[in-house]
Amino acid sequence: MKEWYQKIQSAGCMQELEELRIAILGKKGVLAEQFAKMKDIENKQKAEFAKRLNIAKSEFNKLFNEQKTILQARELESLLKSQQIDVSLYSATSNSGALHPVMQTMEKIVEYFTSMNFSIEMGSMIEDDFHNFEALNLPKYHPARDMQDTFYFKDEMLLRTHTSPVQVRTMLHAKPPIRMISPGAVFRRDYDITHTPMFHQVEGLLVDKEGTVSFANLKFILEDFLKYMFGEVDVRFRPSFFPFTEPSTEVDISCVFCKGEGCRVCSHTGWLEVLGCGIVDENVFKAVGYKDVSGYAFGLGVERFAMLIHHIGDLRSLFEGDIRLLGQFV
Repeated sequence: MKEWYQKIQSAGCMQELEELRIAILGKKGVLAEQFAKMKDIENKQKAEFAKRLNIAKSEFNKLFNEQKTILQARELESLLKSQQIDVSLYSATSNSGALHPVMQTMEKIVEYFTSMNFSIEMGSMIEDDFHNFEALNLPKYHPARDMQDTFYFKDEMLLRTHTSPVQVRTMLHAKPPIRMISPGAVFRRDYDITHTPMFHQVEGLLVDKEGTVSFANLKFILEDFLKYMFGEVDVRFRPSFFPFTEPSTEVDISCVFCKGEGCRVCSHTGWLEVLGCGIVDENVFKAVGYKDVSGYAFGLGVERFAMLIHHIGDLRSLFEGDIRLLGQFV
């Protein structure tokens, strides 16, 4: 038996160990042969003989399990070594990750305004009617509410339709001067080549003592910002209407596709609308309890900027996850 013990302990692989197990414990193994001899042994000696065989069988099982554990650990270690990867090695086939084009554009916008000493303020995507509408001079009867096409919840809460509520909450909890931008996702019930139910905005607000903020200040910073984003483009301001600003304007740049000569994208006008802005309406300041202040506000759609910068024709393609498109921005 000692010979078999030594063979088990010296087994070098799982296959060799299994062959030994069959040779010792199998139906035709060494122990089976020994148990077969019991029919020829006298009754007085059978009990002692069977006891010795059962002890031997138990010891064999114990040795097998111990050696099996050792061999399994050894084989696992060998497998791990054979499969290990040197992550420091350069691979020409590896693909590097990159920010989504919308997030790239968002970062560039934020980078400009933070360099101009604007703080970044964030807020909840779920808002109430007061902060999303009423405080922004949009009472319940106001027709401009229809333009928002809002997602409402049963408890009269809603998904914010713009990031302006962040400006309202900032003014409610801080005193002028305020110089801030509020980037983030917003939601409206709209879906076509230029609109999606979720999109991103960056809105800006500057508030200071009355008489210290003018439209000229707003015009200067927006012209500088648009040239930072699009290069040498012409900029124009057109009178418009927004409930929360008065006077209000929409801002256009010369078409980045045709350089202002007129094409299908700009409807042959040579101009592309990119953002809205204006002087903050007095009713907004009354809603937050401000007195003797003046300010300006502006807002833009990040996807719109991304489409113009990268010459993307359909806004929806930015959210479809097509690697052929997204791979171009790596």
